[in-house]
Amino acid sequence: MFFSFDGIDGVGKTTQMQLFCQWLEQAGRVVVTCRDPGSTPLGEKVRKLLLNSGDDTPISARSEMLLYMAARAQLVEQVIQPALAAGKTVVSDRYLLANVVYQGYAGGLDVAVVRAVGAVATAGLVPNCTFLLDMSPTEARKRMGDELDRVERRGDDYRKRLRSGFLEEARRQGKTFHVIDAARPVAEIQAELCKIAGSHGVVISAK
Repeated sequence: MFFSFDGIDGVGKTTQMQLFCQWLEQAGRVVVTCRDPGSTPLGEKVRKLLLNSGDDTPISARSEMLLYMAARAQLVEQVIQPALAAGKTVVSDRYLLANVVYQGYAGGLDVAVVRAVGAVATAGLVPNCTFLLDMSPTEARKRMGDELDRVERRGDDYRKRLRSGFLEEARRQGKTFHVIDAARPVAEIQAELCKIAGSHGVVISAK
């Protein structure tokens, strides 16, 4: 089974994903975690270029999208597909949805084109369940530190477009896509994630 976590920066993805993976392991699952971009030698180099490069390295929205796609293609081929083929459970910090929203809805690229390129990069592989952690951009920004990466520095208007794009995708995605109110206590959110995972077939096994 393949789970992904997404949402604007500052909504608590890291914390919730860690707790969720612990719960999956308690449920008897062998869990493989990854981050997109990243989790492969190529992906980590691309991640550094995309998020930590300075203003002396201009990256257009189209180039940015294609770099993310290259990292994701490697991630799928090197990490995700082999893990799924081995019967393991994969949990990814972001996936194709992030490109659709960041470079499409918020970045001005044609959303349908981004989605089509993504289908090639991922060989059509999509998560069985996507968790969208959602909260107001203003509150999410309060949770972020002062050291922001290249994308995080794009400001409040950009974050508002991101949230709007994520919610629009939620409306069109269907039953595998779950919007989670991330402004609640950590334990309350985690309980909802586990309940949803149960509806997708994750059952606590006796040890």
